Amino acid sequence: MTFQPVVAGSGPVGWAFLQRTYDTQFEAFSRSHQFERDSEYFLSNIKNVTSASDLVADRRLLQVALGAFGLQDDLNNRYFIQRILEDGTKADDALANRLTDDRYKKLSQAFGFGPGEVANTADIEKMAEVAAMNRVQSFEVAVGETDETMRIALYAKRELASLASETASEETKWFRLMGLPPLREMFETALGLPAGFASIPIDQQLENFRDRTRALTGNDTVAQFSDPDALSKLTSVFLARSQIGNYNAAASSASTALQLLQSAG
Repeated sequence: MTFQPVVAGSGPVGWAFLQRTYDTQFEAFSRSHQFERDSEYFLSNIKNVTSASDLVADRRLLQVALGAFGLQDDLNNRYFIQRILEDGTKADDALANRLTDDRYKKLSQAFGFGPGEVANTADIEKMAEVAAMNRVQSFEVAVGETDETMRIALYAKRELASLASETASEETKWFRLMGLPPLREMFETALGLPAGFASIPIDQQLENFRDRTRALTGNDTVAQFSDPDALSKLTSVFLARSQIGNYNAAASSASTALQLLQSAG
């Protein structure tokens, strides 16, 4: 039986509880027999995989591989994933490079099946990292089953801090952030961006992200979020705005229901 993470409350209060209990809850979640079996199977068999077709042919291996990058919903899209892996990331027209979601690029790079690349499946340390990340991502998914905003906050604590510390240009960091759905959702909510924002030209999106981030934090860089205090402030605003949005949606639904009942009466 898999341990179900406990989320005590919503918004900043729920987040504070989750942070206090994270280590204990994650350890309990990771000890579940299913995760232990899946990790053991992955590490025992991945070294025999020499091609993308080998990987997608084994559902248990593929489940761990996709789960490590938060792509578990693509488990049945085997042809698509095989193409992502076989194309690699070195060519500009590789499929992973043409997708806005940067997670597919990370998946392809992790296994190295593309042209001119070296397969990593015999590297036990790299494959152990994949198995470990599957546990982390799976825990976040389980948290999201109770509160999706908490899942996004956990993802951001890990991925945004990592992205912020990279040596790439600020523009590159922003475009990568915009290509990661959980981070994009977090920023759109925290910055109060309107519905349909993603439909405007990409350069205008970037300008809006930077301008509104500067208004919130006094700084328009992604690099600032390598500072735990800056990341904590962004997370608190995101959670508070999400909580208010959920409350308003619930109040609106209740008001509509009351009007229908009064009308029916």
